[in-house]
Amino acid sequence: MADAPLAARMRPRTVDEIVGQEQVIGPGRTLRALIERDELRSAILWGPAGTGKTTIAHIVADRTNAPVEKLSAISSGVADVRKVIANARKVGRTVLFLDEIHRFNRAQQDAFLGAVEDGVIVLIGATTENPFFEVNSPLLSRSLLFRLEPLSPENVVTLLRRALTDERGLPGTAADDEALAWIADKSGGDARTAYNALEAGAELAAARGDDRVTLDDAQQALARRAIRYDKAQDRHYDVISAFIKSMRGSDPDAALFWLFEMIEGGEDPKFIARRMIVLASEDIGLADPQALVIATAAAQANEYVGLPESAFALAQAAVYLSLAPKSNAIMRAMIKAKEDVAARSHEVPAHLGGSDKARGRKLASQGKGYKYPHAYPDGEVEQSYRPPELEGKTYWDPEPDHTFKK
Repeated sequence: MADAPLAARMRPRTVDEIVGQEQVIGPGRTLRALIERDELRSAILWGPAGTGKTTIAHIVADRTNAPVEKLSAISSGVADVRKVIANARKVGRTVLFLDEIHRFNRAQQDAFLGAVEDGVIVLIGATTENPFFEVNSPLLSRSLLFRLEPLSPENVVTLLRRALTDERGLPGTAADDEALAWIADKSGGDARTAYNALEAGAELAAARGDDRVTLDDAQQALARRAIRYDKAQDRHYDVISAFIKSMRGSDPDAALFWLFEMIEGGEDPKFIARRMIVLASEDIGLADPQALVIATAAAQANEYVGLPESAFALAQAAVYLSLAPKSNAIMRAMIKAKEDVAARSHEVPAHLGGSDKARGRKLASQGKGYKYPHAYPDGEVEQSYRPPELEGKTYWDPEPDHTFKK
């Protein structure tokens, strides 16, 4: 391991060493309990690169008493899977970690179903793509799904400080606080990227005879990363981010450049189309409702014809979204509404309540006092539609230059 990259040397060895992902692996969480009791069922680990999917698989391998097999969908095929299954039927319950599971097509994924269903194989699949789109429904229904999020800058700084003091990392090397903060901010929640930057920064410092990583070292280290699009998806989040920000910033030329950087680099066009659908709702919204229609149509066109022809539809959508008026009013409204929902439980006012006949009872007050809008001129009537404690709260607040009805 001495010659391995810093990210590999610093890979957590136990669940207690994992930083972040408390919603998945924190105390009392299902995944942690199953790992500690060696009772893990088949699971799909979904999240961006560098968030801990492979780390969790390594920890499972270290703790389980079952045989462990590891495959990557990039370099393995159905024949390799069948060998693992055949051996598992001889030796008993086997844990199979399959990295990049979304790279297997649906026919290849079907090869797991029988073995997963009868428990001979405990499949741990790792994917950076939405499993609801990329994993067969029968396989997904037989698996637990755990979503990992990008690490927070605070999480990343914690990992980098550990690497500077741990004997597996860079003992004897120091780093300025601003250098660590800069790496944490620019790594996008990807621990692997952050470790690589710190290690490169340490090499730069050593080259000038210093043992302290400065902000300049950190900036140069990240600048030295390959800018060529990586179709293996280790760094594709940088490019998709540039693509989204170009459309949000109303620059169609930049959007087209990043679009074809991805297409020519081998990116899955379905991933590109899904991100455009998100942007159409999040950044344009009702400023131009047609944007969502265009983005969804581009996604459907890709399903019908595929590349290279679907590139026309993707490019058309990218230009349209770039030129469309922008509004994040929907996102702001959602955030406000979710905050009130999370703050406390709110009772449904009696006049808005429905019949409870399905459970064999009906309160006399349910629905009483409700005014049926269609019984009034123009189909409108003044009445409250929210819990009393939320009267006067405004969620939907479009910009003044938008002619939406409040």
